[in-house]
Amino acid sequence: MTTIRIPRLGWSLRFRYRALAAGIGCTLLAALVGVLALGSGDYPLSPGEVLRALTGGGTPAQDFIVNELRLPRVVTALLVGAALALAGALFQSLVRNPLGSPDVLGFTQGAACGALTVVVAGGGSLALAGGAVAGGVLTGAAVCGLAWRDGLHGGRLVLVGIGTAAILTGVNGYLLTQAKLMDAARAVLWLTGSLDGRGWSDAMPLLIALAVLGPLAVFGCGRALHLLELGDDTAAGLGVRVEPLRLALLASAVVLASLAAGAAGPVSFVALTAPQLAKRITRAPGPNLVVAMLTGAALLATADWAAQRLFTGHQLPVGVVTGVLGGGYLVRLLASERRAGRI
Repeated sequence: MTTIRIPRLGWSLRFRYRALAAGIGCTLLAALVGVLALGSGDYPLSPGEVLRALTGGGTPAQDFIVNELRLPRVVTALLVGAALALAGALFQSLVRNPLGSPDVLGFTQGAACGALTVVVAGGGSLALAGGAVAGGVLTGAAVCGLAWRDGLHGGRLVLVGIGTAAILTGVNGYLLTQAKLMDAARAVLWLTGSLDGRGWSDAMPLLIALAVLGPLAVFGCGRALHLLELGDDTAAGLGVRVEPLRLALLASAVVLASLAAGAAGPVSFVALTAPQLAKRITRAPGPNLVVAMLTGAALLATADWAAQRLFTGHQLPVGVVTGVLGGGYLVRLLASERRAGRI
């Protein structure tokens, strides 16, 4: 652990070299994949041409292809990955369980329920994203309300979330049967998780949310969150207001997960996998929020690029790739937890 102090401002910054190296590595990987994605497609461009177009030195055609057609999708992928990873890291830290994520706790299913309600009602794409955000937020409020009893206990929250997810899965299946054929086909693609056709209007709400909630979680609540992982009594003894902190961070995580679902659909397993990968890369205690966000951004951008390139002439929804990889990781995680005697 290294500490850098700025006496004039009264600030101090503590970091671990391994965590710093991991963050830089994830950033470079995300940037590399982003450049490759911007240069791939029916009109291929070299990395040099992509960089010239990004800095305003390319031809009008290159500028249009890179900045207008491809860049919004890449930026949306990076932001969705970062938002899901931050939400997952907050959930896992608050419930002190590696299985704590929007996928498991029912918030993803709630966002899907809101979106499907809009589809059945005949709403457009913008209304669908709004329905997803509303569904996720309402589900988060319902789960927290049902789990509340003299405070929010992590185990109780997980159990209520799993039950809510099961109920909403059935509701979502029923809503699909009530939609028109074309609307149902559009909804199924969205439910898989897809970044096709994403524009700046999809990226901006996530950018604003991350700009506000990211620093709040990392710098405003990071130390308190680390203390909370030691137990409620220990954290309270060290001056942490446990329940207000837990509610504020849960609300932030629900908003981030809901906005991510509204932008790209319920992309599975990124929120579960990215924080665990960050812990294994850094080998550091605590939630590792910054590295988790960078890992999630790199993970989803890589998955989206792979989804476009795995099969020639056919693009997969990014949720298919994250589902396959994340499902395999979940099996491995459950096996390791069983060997450790925790389940």
